[in-house]
Amino acid sequence: MAAAAAGATRRAASSLASRCLLSRPAASPAAVPSALRRADGARGLLPGLLQRFGTAAAAEEPISPSVQVGETQLLINGKFVDAASGKTFPTLDPRTGEVIARVSEGDAEDVDRAVVAARKAFDEGPWPKMTAYERSRILLRFADLIEKHNDEIAALETWDNGKPYEQAAHIEVPMLARLMRYYAGWTDKIHGLIVPADGPHHVQVLHEPIGVVGQIIPWNFPLLMYGWKVGPALACGNTIVLKTAEQTPLSALYVSKLLHEAGLPEGVLNIVSGFGPTAGAALASHMDVDKIAFTGSTDTGKVILELSARSNLKPVTLELGGKSPFIVMDDADIDQAVELAHFALFFNQGQCCCAGSRTFVHERVYDEFVEKSKARALKRVVGDPFRKGVEQGPQIDDEQFKKILRYIKSGVDSGATLVTGGDKLGDKGYYIQPTIFSDVQDGMKIAQEEIFGPVQSIFKFNETLENVKIRDNWMRRGR
Repeated sequence: MAAAAAGATRRAASSLASRCLLSRPAASPAAVPSALRRADGARGLLPGLLQRFGTAAAAEEPISPSVQVGETQLLINGKFVDAASGKTFPTLDPRTGEVIARVSEGDAEDVDRAVVAARKAFDEGPWPKMTAYERSRILLRFADLIEKHNDEIAALETWDNGKPYEQAAHIEVPMLARLMRYYAGWTDKIHGLIVPADGPHHVQVLHEPIGVVGQIIPWNFPLLMYGWKVGPALACGNTIVLKTAEQTPLSALYVSKLLHEAGLPEGVLNIVSGFGPTAGAALASHMDVDKIAFTGSTDTGKVILELSARSNLKPVTLELGGKSPFIVMDDADIDQAVELAHFALFFNQGQCCCAGSRTFVHERVYDEFVEKSKARALKRVVGDPFRKGVEQGPQIDDEQFKKILRYIKSGVDSGATLVTGGDKLGDKGYYIQPTIFSDVQDGMKIAQEEIFGPVQSIFKFNETLENVKIRDNWMRRGR
């Protein structure tokens, strides 16, 4: 089943930080323009990250790879088609707020069309009956095509999402290719079990595809979320209806076209771009969807769970929000702790469910840690994500931008000390200054709620580590 492979992947790479420990695969010189040629692929990924994002030395020359928007329609039964209603919605460039393209807006009718196609592909098509070897070959060809089009995919991701191009091109797109190869290896390793039984009985455990899987992905890591959802479901022989985030529909459509070029049969993967209350709710409620996998906010996850239960009691996999602690003891290497805490919070504009958004620091090193964290934040390079050396691009959209600024105001109003930052940056786009609060108290909103932005809250403690854990649980329950 899809859940089995996905669970194994989570155990192998349980967080974004641990995924970054994986070595980066070597890039094909033919696939990369010489001006953008990547560093030696044998070098470990995390040291490269710290080197790339741990410096304020930004080169002035912009990275401007040419890329076409590509597909903007829905993908249903192997074809790109308009929404049944004919409606479209704009997807925006976070650097400017300007429209990149208009994308077909799917709703309940389109979800139903996609589910019908996925059901037919599962019940009558070749995919579930295909040998594991053949499914593996398609996923491996897909990985090759991802590498071939690395720079175009990365540029589209940066354009639609706002994350630094260097991050997309050197980390996330190569990781997507690596994920597909990993899942390709899973296709022939899904084994059953023969259980000894008393008497003349035969007891056998057999793992089979679930069927039609509904998948809903967020906007913070569009390509990686696509890979973590689509890869294991395909490896296990399922068919899929995927709803992309309305903020970032473009890269999933682009790579899905490559997946069909790799040989994926029609109807196996269907993509509906649209909004949660319409397309997302229809997918979670659909009576002919056998499973739902959702990544997003905790509040939306509760809705998905309820809709799934009210319809056909389909099983649900949820990956929701977080408010992760980062604990610095008094015997830590402070310089290293500052850099790691900075990376844990500010990476990807702070838009990570696993971000270290609450930094607990022992009182004996607290003042030193705060001052060095301030100095590091002031050196952080914020700007156009297509420029080399930029560490932080814009937030995803105006809604998130304003939400983060409200949280910052809440921190100030509740008495936390604004160490640095605290405001928007520039007059265009959704840029926010790297922000640090000290003297944060457990009951403050910025201590308890997920901000999902470049705002670091630094807490002081003088208790034992066990008491910090108790305090952490108390805060996460919102008491």
